[in-house]
Amino acid sequence: MNQQETLHDQVLHLAGDLRILTGKLRRRMREGTQQGDITMSQSCVLNRLEREGPSTVSSLARAEGMRPQSMAATVQALLEAQMVAGSPDPLDKRQTIVALTDSCRAWMIQSRAAREDWLARTIESRLSPPEVLQLQQAMLLLQRLAD
Repeated sequence: MNQQETLHDQVLHLAGDLRILTGKLRRRMREGTQQGDITMSQSCVLNRLEREGPSTVSSLARAEGMRPQSMAATVQALLEAQMVAGSPDPLDKRQTIVALTDSCRAWMIQSRAAREDWLARTIESRLSPPEVLQLQQAMLLLQRLAD
């Protein structure tokens, strides 16, 4: 095996480990801050509505790569939980515009702060100062991967 193939194998292994690790970290953050009440799909919809503003169910489905029926079920659960509210689309009365409720917006801010607090406390308690610096350097690399 040549050096290129070895590097490729290492990168494949690293990619798998990173996928597993990010999933585990995400689950731990949710568990550590009682975020188990909403599904991942619901969380994605709420975050998209927060970032991009009100939207129709069909637009949300396209943006999230979901079938409209699946998105409708996700949005319905959020409506029932009073996390989003719907209003008629002024341009197309057949469509509904979905937006975050004020209480959901406040919950999201509080929830995000709780997750960040949990993560900060975990970093401080489990990593040494040199390891914190290593993590900062790794963040730059992870940011390049995400961009």
